[in-house]
This record gives sequence, structure tokens and C-alpha cells, in this order.
Amino acid sequence: MDSGPAAAPAAALSRRRLFRLSAGAGLALPVLATVPAGTAHAAGPIVKPLPPDLLTPRGTNAETRWDAMRGQGYFTPNDRFFVRNHTSTPRIDASTWRLRLWGTGLRGAPDEARAVEITYEQLRRLPAVTIAAAIECTGNGRSLYTTQQGQTVSGTAWGLGAIGVARWTGVRLSTLLERAGLTRDAVDVLPRGLDDPFTDGGADQGRVRRPLPVAKALSDVIVAYAMNGVPLPPDHGFPARLVVPGWVGIASIKWLGDIEVSRTPLSSPWDTRYYRLFGEGYPETGSAPLTRMNVKSAFELAWNAELDARTQVLHGRSWSGNGPVRRVSVSTDGGRHWRPAAVRLDDAFHPRGWVRWTVPWRPPGPGRHELLARATDLAGTTQPDVARHNTLGYLFGAVARHPVTVK
Repeated sequence: MDSGPAAAPAAALSRRRLFRLSAGAGLALPVLATVPAGTAHAAGPIVKPLPPDLLTPRGTNAETRWDAMRGQGYFTPNDRFFVRNHTSTPRIDASTWRLRLWGTGLRGAPDEARAVEITYEQLRRLPAVTIAAAIECTGNGRSLYTTQQGQTVSGTAWGLGAIGVARWTGVRLSTLLERAGLTRDAVDVLPRGLDDPFTDGGADQGRVRRPLPVAKALSDVIVAYAMNGVPLPPDHGFPARLVVPGWVGIASIKWLGDIEVSRTPLSSPWDTRYYRLFGEGYPETGSAPLTRMNVKSAFELAWNAELDARTQVLHGRSWSGNGPVRRVSVSTDGGRHWRPAAVRLDDAFHPRGWVRWTVPWRPPGPGRHELLARATDLAGTTQPDVARHNTLGYLFGAVARHPVTVK
């Protein structure tokens, strides 16, 4: 697991003091006023306001309205960033919060009793990085299995708005693991959140947690404490969360409380019972645990939007967990004819995010129309016409048939 900092001999240091010796400065961010975890929650599962013109409530979750993204620039504003909660947003006191690293893959911290602890201020004093990255719920687009393909699935009936791109500031997970004493034979890390335990069908599944292979943890994962230049809002993981670029959103654990590091493979319900593909054509135990997200596109329009019969400029965004989107084609006649969209070249500077595009359209007349957008990523993967069905409705990546009415 992690190797300790070289600032002083490890034997002379208390494990809990290792991070006090770190050099470097993080962002000078204000600390949000919060109350201790577990002592108070908002009246509902989500803290921030949910204006109906920005977000659509979906149980414990909230979905970004795509028409609310029009004119918002590259990044998703915090007030309209989607929310995925298994239970309720906890309110956590940053002054008493600790991130605890422990496990057989760490020298000197083989169990929880001897964990390395990092305070919020210590985390912010470590060398910081800022990345632009998308976080997307694995079930994004789930409702289209039913409405577009006529197939039954279970889970939150997301449209295409369970996706957001932000500037995340924090510390590389590799930095924390190395300073804590990562061993060479460590294989998995298991981050766990501080939200309430999740119950499914009367069975307590415990706190949300999901293993990551050490190779991914050391590559591009960060422990973020800021979002779009301000401290993480409560609904988005305050005081700290993982950001795992390109991977299914469940990997980016919010309200991070501890990380187990192990020399043997780890598992949880979130990579065995959930976040696998089940159904016809899959093994009884499901597919391998899901990792990378797939290719998708969305128009910056409300579903069933009403448009004028004049010439329109259609706006949209496309993204892929495999890397940058290379090209986008659009059909304004239900898929009979396709033409290339104009992709903003400067968006290619954010390979972990999305690209924006436009295409002009003069409606042929009033009535109902279907708009389609199809993206191809740098790996050559193109959105299919039909998504392969799975019972939990994950990874819908087919071309969405977006209905509009021309007046």
C-alpha cells in the first residue's frame, strides 16, 4: 500500500502526524459552515434548491435539465449539476472530519486501529491539481430503454441529464497513497462514504463503497475538495470526494471517510450486486464490474421542446469515458439523413470532459420531429442505433431520438 513521506524517518513520526509535515499550499478556499455528520440532515435527501427550470427531482436524486445548459459555457454550474444520492446528503463539520487510510497494503497501518488520518486543513495544504472531468451516473439514459426500445428496466428513470462536467481541485490519490506507505504488492483500494447506510429490500448494504484497482488509483484519480473554484457543495461531496475520470459515477465516492488499501482483491455490493450487467446473454452473476462509461450525445433542449418554424441553430454536447469525442453527426429527419455538426475545437483541451457542437436547421414545417445526434470517440467507438438491454438499465448509449414540436 502507501509509502511514508521522506521528510523525516518514519520511525520518528506518529502516523497521524505524517501529513502535518507536508509542504505546498492548496487553494485559499473558505470553509463552509456545517454541522457534525449524523446530527442533522436537510428536510429532504438533497440540500440545495431544486428550481424546476434547472433540475428535475427523481426521488433522492435530481437530474439536470438540458435546456438549462444552453448558454452556460463549458462547465456545468454547481446549481444545476445533477445529484445522485443513495440516501440523504450528510452535513459534515470540516473541523472534525478525518480521511483515514488503512489496510494490509499500507506499511504501518494494516488495520483501522492504526489508520493514517488526514485533516481537512492538511489535505488543502498538500500540492493541489485542478482537472476538468465529467461525472456521469451509470444509469444515465435509463428511461430510454423503456420509452425508445420498449424494454423493462429497474432503477431511477433518468433521462440524459445525469451527467455534469466541472473543474475539480484536490490532491492526487497517488500522493496520499505514497505518503501513507503504499506497498508494492497492493492491488485494490476501497473508498467509503460517510452518508447513511443504504438499505435495499430490507437488507442493510452498509455505507456506499466500491473498490478501485491500484493501477487506476495511481493514474488520474484525485481527492477533490473544490468544485468550479469553491468548496464542494454538500450535495456534491463536502468536505472531500473522489473524482475518477472516465469511470462510472459510482466510483467517484462522495463524502469520503476512509480508504482501505489491500494486498488482496476487495469487493462490495456496489461491484457485485449492482453496477454489473444482468439479463439475457449475461452470466448469472452478471458481467464483470463496470468501469468506463460509454459514448453519448444530448441536445441542449427540453424533451418535447416547442420550437418556432424559423431557422434554428441546434446546440448539443457529446462525451465518452474512453477519451475525447472525434466527430458528431446530426439528423433532423428521424435518422434518414445525417450531416456533420460543427464541433468546438477548443473543447479538445479537456479530454476528460465533453465537446460542444452546433448545427443549423430550418424546419420543413410545423408538426412533430425527431432530432438525433451520433458521436464517435477517439477510440473509434460510435453510438449504436440500439443499446443492448440489461435489467438494471445501465450504460444506455444508443442514439437518443429527441422529440420536438415545431409551431
